Amino acid sequence: MFQKILIANRGEIACRVIDTARKLGVRTVAVYSDADRGSRHVALADEAAHIGGSAPRDSYLRGDAIIAAALETGAQAIHPGYGFLSENPDFVDAVTQAGMVFIGPSAEAIRKMGLKDAAKALMEEAGVPVVPGYHGSNQDPAHLAEAAGQIGYPVLIKAVAGGGGKGMRLVDKPADFTDALASAQGEALTAFGNPAVLIERYIQQPRHIEVQVFGDGIRAVHLFERDCSLQRRHQKVIEEAPAPGMTEEMRAAMGAAAVRAAETIGYSGAGTIEFIVDGSECLRPDGFWFMEMNTRLQVEHPVTEAITGVDLVEWQLRVASGEPLPARQEDLSISGHAFEARLYAEDVPAGFLPATGTLAHLHFPGGARIESGVRPGDTISPWYDPMIAKVVTHGATRAIALRALEAALCDTEVAGSVTNLDFLIALTRHKGFGQGEVDTGLIARDLGALTEAAEPDPATRALAVLGLAGLADPLVRGGITLWQPLRRTIAWEGGEAVLEVLGPGAARVTLAGVAHEIAYEGGRWWVDGKPRRARIVSHAAGTSVFGGRSLTLLPLDPLARGGEEVGGGLTLSPMPGLVKAVFVAPGQEVAAGDRLAILEAMKMEHSLTAARDGRVAEVLAQPGDQVEAGAALIRLEEDADA
Repeated sequence: MFQKILIANRGEIACRVIDTARKLGVRTVAVYSDADRGSRHVALADEAAHIGGSAPRDSYLRGDAIIAAALETGAQAIHPGYGFLSENPDFVDAVTQAGMVFIGPSAEAIRKMGLKDAAKALMEEAGVPVVPGYHGSNQDPAHLAEAAGQIGYPVLIKAVAGGGGKGMRLVDKPADFTDALASAQGEALTAFGNPAVLIERYIQQPRHIEVQVFGDGIRAVHLFERDCSLQRRHQKVIEEAPAPGMTEEMRAAMGAAAVRAAETIGYSGAGTIEFIVDGSECLRPDGFWFMEMNTRLQVEHPVTEAITGVDLVEWQLRVASGEPLPARQEDLSISGHAFEARLYAEDVPAGFLPATGTLAHLHFPGGARIESGVRPGDTISPWYDPMIAKVVTHGATRAIALRALEAALCDTEVAGSVTNLDFLIALTRHKGFGQGEVDTGLIARDLGALTEAAEPDPATRALAVLGLAGLADPLVRGGITLWQPLRRTIAWEGGEAVLEVLGPGAARVTLAGVAHEIAYEGGRWWVDGKPRRARIVSHAAGTSVFGGRSLTLLPLDPLARGGEEVGGGLTLSPMPGLVKAVFVAPGQEVAAGDRLAILEAMKMEHSLTAARDGRVAEVLAQPGDQVEAGAALIRLEEDADA
């Protein structure tokens, strides 16, 4: 076994690798960028090395700096985590040439599976079923459009070097193909440095089921399947294992195909064979096709660990250090069911835009496995993926595991940034998902209901007012704050209320002319005579009430200055990012919904559209500009009818 390894990554996966390494007595070296100097993974590791600036290209994508850090600290091997350089064969070659071990597959295996078109051809030769499509090298737009027509619409455009939904576009009709192709190629070039795409038939009711494989370079085993069908814009949201409705016959067929794929390329380490599955009928052995292989550990690997009892990171370290496969296929079995939900800092009502912010309060419940790279007080950086945590639950049955996930999410507390927490809770309560009726289109079909922003009830708001006034703790303790008025007005950003202290453990909050009686008795809050499951927390960002749907009230800033209200004529940047393209010029007429610009942020492209009809008055940003959240990008002339 290694004595010391370097982890060429950040965030929750770096923390995850450190946990297992510590269990095995292996010392760890973290690497960090300027933005990550005070991050959790740096604090957990035995040593840490600075490798450059905040942008990934200046740090986590600098293979030379990472290798230099490993050599300087005496690391014997490098664990890549996922993302960044984890599937870069040139980096693997450089690591081995420097005399160290890459904890993962060989450069040759990565190259064979690195380009989707070549990988599909290889899998066809190996007898693994492949989705019909065009996987050729001719990237002429006219040729690709003709290929799409021959395949038959709808089609899926996919970056050959892609992953994570980047460089992927669904096209329903020929008229939309040209714009979708340009958009996919542009995003692929930004994310992977390679604009090439392939075209595939789009399965109408698809399910995304993947098989975890593990090899030692000679033979491989599979650790059963995961269902990753619950997706939004090809990004996984909730994963589970095993797949709902899976039959033993189909599991055996998929497992055998996955092992055949891994052994065909002499695969070593943890990998995932991703299949697209026809979900229009019951799962059947002839209804799945190879999509791609991820030659690394997957984000969702904890659900496989939960149902098999295997620590995949431990297996990675053991096999990379020269041990044979730790288990035979017949040694592996499934126990119960597991779910993983990805908690992100993102603005759901604004279209799931990535968000930033300082985590003024962060608390996770006991009973769930939490994989996180952040702590209370940490800042969600605009430079990297905005994941806060993965919440993982396990139960004897799917129903038990799902209810445990719902409970864990309801007891998760986050303040200081907007998140997708309410959206995740809504998914756990979705009737069809609860019954195992999942496919990749479920979220899109029910997006309105899943993202409906319900107003917090008056009782929750009344409790928040109490916390904002600093009286929650005194009421809990059965006392009052004598140095404050018994009756006063409490104001916050967006509203105000009248608060009266009635005595030990009791208060009255009047909102919009309606009085609400509050008491704390028997270890819980009571509002208007009804018990409330709630926790009131004051923090640097204000006061929050947690329990069910959370609410945060922000105190008024006494130094804040009023300004002109921004109307529909000004397009603002919704987040920090890079202006990738601008499609309008001063004097140009636009209609509501027309695309004005593209902003690149957190590894994704976001289209900015006109809020109303009008004429462009000013273009305030140019392609290549790095802008902050709220920056004015395009201004329309004043609306004469306004």
